[in-house]
Amino acid sequence: MLIYLAGPDVFLPDAIEIGRRKQAICARHGLTGLYPLDNAFDAATPELSLEIFRANEAMMIKASAIIANLTPFRGPSADAGTVYELGFMAGRGKLCLGYCNDPLPYPRRIAARGEVTARDGVLHDAHGHVVEDFGLADNLMIAHALDLHGCALVTPQQAPDDLWHDLAAFEACVRLAATRLVQAQAPR
Repeated sequence: MLIYLAGPDVFLPDAIEIGRRKQAICARHGLTGLYPLDNAFDAATPELSLEIFRANEAMMIKASAIIANLTPFRGPSADAGTVYELGFMAGRGKLCLGYCNDPLPYPRRIAARGEVTARDGVLHDAHGHVVEDFGLADNLMIAHALDLHGCALVTPQQAPDDLWHDLAAFEACVRLAATRLVQAQAPR
């Protein structure tokens, strides 16, 4: 069974190695991980960004499920491209799993970036914008896409020393995906 491996890992200096490690974990559980950097491109292609988009979308269409790395990237929330991919897969009725190596609730992550104040029982950031406070690890649309189309967000009890290279939460998602996909194929 094919699993699309989404996340900002593709931007890390050792992105290829991270992808190989994730694919090896998938293989140990009887799954095949589709990693976006496995697509080959000519950097001189005039519409390179569109080619990347189309190739990644084609991978998602072939996959039975997505495992999304939703660890905050360049801000207090998940990577925007990864969130798109999660929504794409949820919209297609595919199994959606995700993990976040930062166990802090969303409002605490925002507070770490600047002042958060409570007015009339509602949190506001330093710009006066309302801060979503539902006790979730990220925006409610992300959390509930996982809840309703797969499994609850997997987070560690405490942040690992290396948010980007610790794959324990990823492997927990792989185990869940393997179990769920085998159950879905079982005759009824």
